[in-house]
Amino acid sequence: MLKELIAIAPGRAILRDYEEKPLAPGQVRIKSEISAEKHGTTLSFYKGLVPQMEKVLDPQLELFLPSKGKTALFPFPLGNITIGTVVEAGSDITQFKVGDRVWGYLPVRETHTVDEKRVNLIPSGLTDEEVLCIDPAVVALMSVREGRFSLGDRVAVFGLGAIGLLTVQMSKLCGATFVIAVEPVEERRKLAEKYGADLTIDPDTGDTGLNVKLATDRKGVDVSIEVSGSYKALHESIRATRYGGTIVPTSFYHGEAEELNLGEEWHLNRQVMVSGARVESEPYRDYPRWDRTRVYNTVIELFLLKKLSVEGFLHIVDFEDVLEAYQTLEKEPNKWIKLGVRYGR
Repeated sequence: MLKELIAIAPGRAILRDYEEKPLAPGQVRIKSEISAEKHGTTLSFYKGLVPQMEKVLDPQLELFLPSKGKTALFPFPLGNITIGTVVEAGSDITQFKVGDRVWGYLPVRETHTVDEKRVNLIPSGLTDEEVLCIDPAVVALMSVREGRFSLGDRVAVFGLGAIGLLTVQMSKLCGATFVIAVEPVEERRKLAEKYGADLTIDPDTGDTGLNVKLATDRKGVDVSIEVSGSYKALHESIRATRYGGTIVPTSFYHGEAEELNLGEEWHLNRQVMVSGARVESEPYRDYPRWDRTRVYNTVIELFLLKKLSVEGFLHIVDFEDVLEAYQTLEKEPNKWIKLGVRYGR
């Protein structure tokens, strides 16, 4: 029997049996080869630490409002991007053929029967690791573009997961002459240095905002990009940013903002805080020049040109060990940068 990974309650996942349905018009069937998780947003849902546990988003009002009755969040499939091979295609399919390797936003599941529009051919020259990191790279690109900085600016990146490490690299590509990377995990700081960070700071060993100011002629950085999801880090990113600078909170925050104090530096320094690094928040500020298609095409082009590296990002486990891996993610969220799941050959 085929199996899929399903979250059934906060912090609880199972491998559930399923059967594939016959192909409908416009569909392809894919045999999964490798999947990856999105450690920030998806794991927040997995842990039940999201507004959707008690609220629903009203699409017309664009407001979260109290839900009426029991949450409908669980059960839901886990996983972010899957790479696989087309093993069956409907007679009306012209975009794909059997044997094509494709990728799409598909969960951890042994097979997928989906509309052909939900998957994309893997371009020649792109590695599996790069494909699995398209999603964090897209978010990193959105974050850097929302920062609106250019040649000669100084940038701080808070949090060195996959998005943060890619943001460090993209900041350099955008012309930042001094990039500071803030992260408590030593191995990730070393990766940031490898990828171009001029200075790395361990936030657990001192006053981060002060240390950034002292490293930038006592002024602070022009732009801080906060990718860790920590309210404390968001507060320090404000403190690290110079008068009139910009803060880009990329993360999906949850819980009480106890360590964020907007009555201090934020109240005094005429800074700008920009929301909207989320790819799905459309239209973009620079639409119609930039839309979602252009963002994805740009990321793929940067990978093909080898302008970005994801070396050292992935920790891969076998599909049979996926439940244990998710337990590890819940207990030790900083253990791996990005989890990959490989299916039996």
